[in-house]
Amino acid sequence: MDRFTRTYSLLLGAILVAVLFFWAKSTWKPEVWSLDQILTSDPQLASYPYQFHVRDVRDGVVVISTPRSPAFPAYQFLQVIDPKLVGKAQDDPAMIAAQQNLINHQKHAQGLILAQPGVKGVDWELDVQWLSEHGVQVPQTSSMIQ
Repeated sequence: MDRFTRTYSLLLGAILVAVLFFWAKSTWKPEVWSLDQILTSDPQLASYPYQFHVRDVRDGVVVISTPRSPAFPAYQFLQVIDPKLVGKAQDDPAMIAAQQNLINHQKHAQGLILAQPGVKGVDWELDVQWLSEHGVQVPQTSSMIQ
């Protein structure tokens, strides 16, 4: 092997190792996994059609997925998880009850996370992937909800 090929191979190998290192570092999130386990193992949350997930932890603030946002109102999501609500008005008693049920589950998820040591707050992020998997198109806006 000539000098150029050897140098090129070593440089290419070093770049590959660096890329793999940074990829592994960015996906290695045991704190996220342990907090997410709290949500997924809770019986009350497990019985709800939408499963809240911890997406990230940033300086003690936990980012949790949600199926609603100002850009995507709850009543649209509720029609996806409960076909009996399709076509009902926002002020229909069944729709109001379903919205309150969603709020209760979201507050419960938030309470579970806020009770954990080191957690200072919770931010919500619209779960565009879940909505897309269920045939819902979401307008292109910021998915972070403060």
